[in-house]
Amino acid sequence: MITVPVLVAAVAFQRLWELRLAARNARRLCARGAVEYGAAHYPLFVALHAAWLLSLLLLIPWQRRADPALLAVFLALQGLRGWTMATLGARWTTRVFVVPGETPIRRGPYRFLRHPNYFVVALEIPLLPAAFGALGLAAAFGIANLALLALRIAVEERAWREMGATAAEKG
Repeated sequence: MITVPVLVAAVAFQRLWELRLAARNARRLCARGAVEYGAAHYPLFVALHAAWLLSLLLLIPWQRRADPALLAVFLALQGLRGWTMATLGARWTTRVFVVPGETPIRRGPYRFLRHPNYFVVALEIPLLPAAFGALGLAAAFGIANLALLALRIAVEERAWREMGATAAEKG
């Protein structure tokens, strides 16, 4: 049986590893002249994810069993996350960076979804509390996350438009 603390610890470890990878990739992108967009809203994502994990620990009884089907979907989403990260390679970060002259990736999961990582996060944030029967938490964090993702996607799309215009003007 997977308990709440074990699952939260695993997800927290995954997120911390991702933050470390993202920081390394961000340094590399900046060295190549990348421009960051939407830095002001980034702390909101950090706060949301931290509050999400903390709420799971504090508000769900630790002995509660997870729904195996929902947990399986959550775990399957990690495969899509991995595919997305592998496709982006050194361009994968938790922030919005655009290197002038580059274009958005169109291979891997990006052939099917414009924002596959955001799709994963949009599902997993409500899915994990729902797997433990915490439907109120699932709804609250799911809605908050969708609002932040809407902002993030708008920022990212604007960044690509601006960089595309800049590249076109230079070329």
